[in-house]
Amino acid sequence: MLRRSFPATIGVLAGCAAIPVGLLALFGKAMFMPSMWVHFYGVGVTALVAMAAAVTLMVAGARQEDARTVVVAGGFALMAALLAVHGLMTPGVLVGSNGLIAVTGAATLSVGAAVLALSGLSAFAAPTAIPRVVAVQAALGVAIVTVSLIGALVPDVVPAVPEPRSTPALLLLFVTLGLYAWLGVRAANTYLLTRRLADLAVVLGLMLLAAATYGALVLTFMDLGWWLGHLFEVLGISLVGASAAYDLHRGRRSRPLVGDLRAREIVASEEAFFGARVRALMVTLAAKDASTEEHTRRVAPLAVEIGEQMSLSRTRLRSLAIGGLLHDIGKLSIPDAILQKPGALDDDEFAVIKTHPERGRELLEELGGFDESVTRLVLDHHERLDGRGYPRGLHADDLDLATRILAVCDVYDALVSPRVYRDAWSVEKALAHLQGEADTSFDARCVTALILVLAGKPAEQTDGASQNGLGTLGPRLAFPG
Repeated sequence: MLRRSFPATIGVLAGCAAIPVGLLALFGKAMFMPSMWVHFYGVGVTALVAMAAAVTLMVAGARQEDARTVVVAGGFALMAALLAVHGLMTPGVLVGSNGLIAVTGAATLSVGAAVLALSGLSAFAAPTAIPRVVAVQAALGVAIVTVSLIGALVPDVVPAVPEPRSTPALLLLFVTLGLYAWLGVRAANTYLLTRRLADLAVVLGLMLLAAATYGALVLTFMDLGWWLGHLFEVLGISLVGASAAYDLHRGRRSRPLVGDLRAREIVASEEAFFGARVRALMVTLAAKDASTEEHTRRVAPLAVEIGEQMSLSRTRLRSLAIGGLLHDIGKLSIPDAILQKPGALDDDEFAVIKTHPERGRELLEELGGFDESVTRLVLDHHERLDGRGYPRGLHADDLDLATRILAVCDVYDALVSPRVYRDAWSVEKALAHLQGEADTSFDARCVTALILVLAGKPAEQTDGASQNGLGTLGPRLAFPG
């Protein structure tokens, strides 16, 4: 999965990093020396506001028993606290020269990256972990306040380390950038699956924080890039925190930093991840023929599970999910008398049924906004490797892997679902049929992947599927029954 998604993931990361990295490359070394009051208010006071917002988000996450939001919000609260100390310790405003400003400036982004990385660990996912997480974060908060007070009262106690571009600074930069890269890959992969702006905002926020790390550990306060880094910090914290707050408001866990969102989950919440149009089409299909809509809701998650088993990229998994939900949408144009006929179809009726792939593609093209990969799945899900499918009679070389997966899932669900003119097949009988047609009608790899997926969960027979026309149903069956 990672190998196949890598180019797209790098593309998302590069796109989000382009602006902050470009600004640092163009203007980072330019001399810039504003009044120290700018640093005091622009960084210190702004960070205090950000810290208050992060604490509020942490409390809200705890109330909703969302452990990962507590981790993320707590991490940002600690980052904001360190950044606030960094700003408030500006020499010449409240205090004189001190080492605390260097220490907090270097520690802010590194501590934040380490804490955010914890959100990906299973030990911090359960609600039972919340008290432990809050206790650790509170202890770190107390430590920050204690060190800050000591550093403010006795400036010589805290050394001004690390020096910009020193070996310790460069080592810290390397480690911190590695953490942000790891988090960024997770967030980018989540975005490729969901295509939500909220998830893209997390990727952008992480890239801003990574760029800010360079400014903090390599540049000095006389460089414009050092000041830009402070701006990137505030923006990065705001973007990632706002995304977590948005998910919490919508009643969902924040997942981008965790990277554990599965394609099956986005199928279960199609309106949240696919938009109102897909939801409206599914509602319309349910009103037309509930059994057809139920069939598509079973086929789509099964198809994406097989897609994950076969290491499809996240972009292709998303297309497969939408195509699986909408593959029978062309049946909206099939007369009810045929679609809901309580018996087998005659040749003329089956000929009408066979038009639904083309009608489905035409509908999606008229609506607009659907990728070619989705319309191709809708059009070709009844094609077969040997050219005996419809509507175009394509052969193996013309069928991509996603289409082959959907074809197997479509037929499997049709076989194990009851019809008015036959009982549902057993899972074993259905799989035996698919294996018998492997490399003739169906891709043997997809059949094997289906078996592996089904082996990982109870082999329960489905029910409530369409009474006619699903899979390869009709008078010209490719299998007995």
